[in-house]
Amino acid sequence: MFTTLLVIATTALAAVLGAVVGFGLGHLAVRPTLRRLRTELADAARQLTHDPLTGLLNRTGLRAVHTTIAASGDPQPIIVILIDLDHFKQVNDTYSHDAGDDLLTQTADRLGRLAATYGGSVARLSGDEFAAILPVRHHGITDIADRFTTAIAEPVHIDTDHGPTTVTVTASLGIAVADSTEPLEDVALHRADIAMYHAKRHGGDRHVLQLPGMTMPDREHRRGPRLRDLHRDQRGSAA
Repeated sequence: MFTTLLVIATTALAAVLGAVVGFGLGHLAVRPTLRRLRTELADAARQLTHDPLTGLLNRTGLRAVHTTIAASGDPQPIIVILIDLDHFKQVNDTYSHDAGDDLLTQTADRLGRLAATYGGSVARLSGDEFAAILPVRHHGITDIADRFTTAIAEPVHIDTDHGPTTVTVTASLGIAVADSTEPLEDVALHRADIAMYHAKRHGGDRHVLQLPGMTMPDREHRRGPRLRDLHRDQRGSAA
């Protein structure tokens, strides 16, 4: 009887050990596949939230940042800056689209570093348009806007078909202060958009703070509909 029980126990133990060893070997075998899948998923997630040219966040990524801020605790004021480069089309027309992409990439690097110094995030929305979200802290809004305007206006060295050259572009900035729980695009960005168009209307190379009662300039002072304008119109929101 004792021998029978011993055989049964030994057989059961062997089966368990075999299962454990088999699972371990199987797990080791699939590790490379799991790592590859994790890498592919991370790459796919990044592609969904980042701009492929500049590496900055895209519109989806900016929404995710805003959602995180809104859900992080009590409502808090945030600074939203809409940045539109002045006369960027001239760079494309004069030096080629590749040179224009070079300019956008270098400008994006400056904006990303500057936003990070204030604990904020910046995204490329489309074309030559960027947006930043910053927390309201002890920094003055005017000082922040001045630093963004100055950083963009610094000369940029680009490669062209005729060799290296230096170009300088400016930007029109619209600034709005909103509550973190307010909708990003239909409130915060829309307010900043109105202010940005006022900066454009007055010649560019400046920043304008959105004030209560400020309305969008007449369409004759606007460049025409952009992708973001069309998307907002299709949702039925005010332009």
